[in-house]
Amino acid sequence: MRNRFSGILFVVIAIIVVCVTREEFLAMRKPLKINQGPGVTEIKHLSDYFPAIKGTRGDTDVYILAGEKPGGTALILGGTHPNEPAGHLAAILLVERLKLDSGRLLILPRTNVSGFTVTDPQEASPPAYAINTPSGKRWFRCGSRSTSPMDQWPDPDIYLHYPSGQILSGNQTRNLNRAFPGRPDGNFTERTAFAVTELVKRERVDLVIDLHEASPEYPVINAIVAHERAMPLAVNVLMNLEMRNIRIGLEPSPQNLHGLTHRELGDHTPALAVLMETANPAQGRLRGRTSSELIVTGIDKMYIRAYGSKRLFVDFDEKGHPISERVFRHLAGIEEFLKVFSEQNPGRTIISLYYPSPEEIQEKGLGAFLQNGPTSGKLP
Repeated sequence: MRNRFSGILFVVIAIIVVCVTREEFLAMRKPLKINQGPGVTEIKHLSDYFPAIKGTRGDTDVYILAGEKPGGTALILGGTHPNEPAGHLAAILLVERLKLDSGRLLILPRTNVSGFTVTDPQEASPPAYAINTPSGKRWFRCGSRSTSPMDQWPDPDIYLHYPSGQILSGNQTRNLNRAFPGRPDGNFTERTAFAVTELVKRERVDLVIDLHEASPEYPVINAIVAHERAMPLAVNVLMNLEMRNIRIGLEPSPQNLHGLTHRELGDHTPALAVLMETANPAQGRLRGRTSSELIVTGIDKMYIRAYGSKRLFVDFDEKGHPISERVFRHLAGIEEFLKVFSEQNPGRTIISLYYPSPEEIQEKGLGAFLQNGPTSGKLP
C-alpha cells in the first residue's frame, strides 16, 4: 500500500512540474522581436535561398543593409551556437544601429533558430538574460549549442560529415557548426547549413564573419580563426586590433576538421571565411553557479581561482568578462575586417556612414545603444 501511495504521489508531482514548466518551455519557441534600424533596407528569409526549410525552425530572418553606393558584400552570422550570446547580441546591435555608405551587409542574428527554442539538458542554463536600457530591462534569448531534439531526433552513434565523410561523434549531428556546407536532402541541421551556403553563393558574398564564444579554459579564445584564403586579411586585422590595445590571437582553420563555417564556406564558395571567439564563462566547465547574471556580468569566483592555478587561456580577475566587453570585441573585429577588406578591394568597398563605436559602447554600456520597444520590460 505504501509503495502504491508513493507511486501515485510521484505521478502527481510529475504532473504539477510539467504543468508549471510547460508555459516556459513553449515560450522559448516565440522569438523576441528585433527592431529594424535605420540602415536596414530589406528583410528576407533564409528560405528564400532554399524553399524546403520554409515553415520550419531552420528558417530565419536575413537583414540586409545596403549603402547608396555599390560595393562588396559581407555576411555576419550570430547565434550559430545560441549558448554563445555575445555574437547574437552584437549582430542585433548592428541591425538596430548600423548605416552603410557603400556595399552591403547581410546579418543573421539567429542563424540557428531551433537552438534558441531549448537549453542544454543538465546545464541549468537560463532561457534568457536582460540588458538594462534607459526604459528598463530588455530580454534576449539564450539557448542550446545544438538544434532542438524536437526538430531532429534521434542522434546516431556516429555522425558522417557530408561531403568529406569524416567520422564525428553522434551528438555532433545537431551541431550546425559541424554541418556545413550542408546538403538539400540531409537531416534538419544539414538542410539549415545548406540554406546558409546557398545564401553565400546567390548573394555573391565576399566575406563571412561567424561570431562565437568559448569557455576560458579553451585554448582558442579571444581569437580569429581564418581559412587560408582569408589569412592575409586576418593578419592585417589582427595588427590593427593590437594597435587599439585589443589583444587577440590568430589561428588557421584546421584542414582535418570538417563542418565548420570557416573551413567549408572557404572551400565551397568564393567567400573569405573567418570566425571570431570571445571568452564566455557561462559556458565553461569550471564555472560556479549558472545564471543569467553570469551571462551578463561574466564574473565567476571559480574562474578567478582557476586563473590563479594557471588553468586558463585568458586573463581572469574580479572584473570577469562581461557581455559588454565580449560584444565590444566582436564589433571591433567586424569594424576592422570591413575596413581592411575595403582597403584591399577598392572596387568592392563596404564602408559605413555610422558604425556604433566599440569604445563608446564599452564606456556607456550596451543598453544605451539598443533600441527600446516591445522587447523592453518583463520577459514575455
